[in-house]
Amino acid sequence: MTIRVYNTLTKQKEEFKPLLKGKAGIYVCGVTPYNDPHVGNARPFITWDVIRRFLEHEGYDVTHVQNFTDVDDKIINKANAEGVQWSDICGRYIKSYFEVMDQLNIRRAHVYPRVSDHMPDIISTVEKLISNGYGYVVDGDVYYRVEKFAHYGELSGRNLEDMLAGARIDVDDRKENPMDFALWKAAKPGEPSWKSPWGQGRPGWHIECTTMSMKYLGDTFDFHGGGSDLIFPHHENEIAQSEGCTGCHPFVHYWLHNGFITVNEEKMSKSLGNFFTVKEILEHFSPEVLRFFILSTHYRSPLDFSDQRLSEAERGLARLKTAKENLMELAKIISVGPDKESLETKTVVLKIREDFLEAMRDDFNTALAISYMFALAKEINVYHQAVITGKKQPDGKLVDTMQRLLAEMSGIIGVLEKTEIVETKVSSDDEKIEKFIAQRQQARQNKEYAKADELRNQLTEMGIVLEDTPQGVRWRRQ
Repeated sequence: MTIRVYNTLTKQKEEFKPLLKGKAGIYVCGVTPYNDPHVGNARPFITWDVIRRFLEHEGYDVTHVQNFTDVDDKIINKANAEGVQWSDICGRYIKSYFEVMDQLNIRRAHVYPRVSDHMPDIISTVEKLISNGYGYVVDGDVYYRVEKFAHYGELSGRNLEDMLAGARIDVDDRKENPMDFALWKAAKPGEPSWKSPWGQGRPGWHIECTTMSMKYLGDTFDFHGGGSDLIFPHHENEIAQSEGCTGCHPFVHYWLHNGFITVNEEKMSKSLGNFFTVKEILEHFSPEVLRFFILSTHYRSPLDFSDQRLSEAERGLARLKTAKENLMELAKIISVGPDKESLETKTVVLKIREDFLEAMRDDFNTALAISYMFALAKEINVYHQAVITGKKQPDGKLVDTMQRLLAEMSGIIGVLEKTEIVETKVSSDDEKIEKFIAQRQQARQNKEYAKADELRNQLTEMGIVLEDTPQGVRWRRQ
């Protein structure tokens, strides 16, 4: 089946045609480890986790590469402020990154290259650019000649002349053009540095991803992604460097970028006091809720973050969990086999599956795909209610099909996958609830219906939903 993706480079949806049959290469720009990951970091990594999951579901052999920018001004400044080594800062926050992303059920990339481990490769790339006439040396710094690269600005849709006219760039008379950017920076006091043909120094920001993506995926590969804020200058400069180095066009066949996150419809920033790390969010909501919330909006659309919307996602996820629990209950009932109605229901749920997969094939539309998960949950819950009330005879094959489809969808979206550990110890709240239910049942038997209704209302105020079934009273929290 055809997968269609929106390519930032061409500004349109295109059919995904892998460079190598049955394989897909993905490079995602990773974090600069100088702080705990924030909610804006979580979005691209959750997005690409689902893209990878779906590609693998469709039979592709995926190679997923995601870097750590462990040499950067922010890291150096933090290390100097704390009086520690820059590598200590990196180690601390790379550990924090993995702790958070593991909680969010994000599968680990196949390779996590770090800038500090690839200095010889980076220096070699810079040397090639100089040799090809794209790089030039000034006092130990190396710059890239943007005017020499004919495709500069195509990804971001910008014109070089317009960029020059509106640019706010520090004047540096050593540059041939104000838009030229650093490939290598001469060493400064208090900074880590490495030996190079141009003296002690460290790489510019953009050259790392050019070098490491080509090292692990080749001169050209399938997918490259990250947040929309990386389109310019980072990804634009990556293209210029990579194609200037290899002469291979295009460097990447499909560029995918996720939309921005706002907080209560305002841009997230520390100065506004609306900057949240994932750890802070997980103090109030489960990792699964945060993941579900992010995927409930299409990855290219803006995403507004708020407690209200997280609570909505929490309720939505609870509906899916209820459907899963209902299937588990149905699976325990002895099957009497299929009938006309159960076969019709099977046809409906199989169509829901195809709609779900088609939504994912259309630019990985998780928002639409999740709506089909709710459609499946509705069919499950209606069927469950009909069986436990004796209106329908149980069909084990239908239940098995529903379980398989819900698990398939959940595996792609990355929710409802972990088996919950049921505590054997009954809490005091549970004991209170069971006592109220027993009292209500006794009141009903004694035909004290007003008392029974009063007890039910008390349970409702406690957030408890009762379901009267032929097998007895079932209860669950809202």
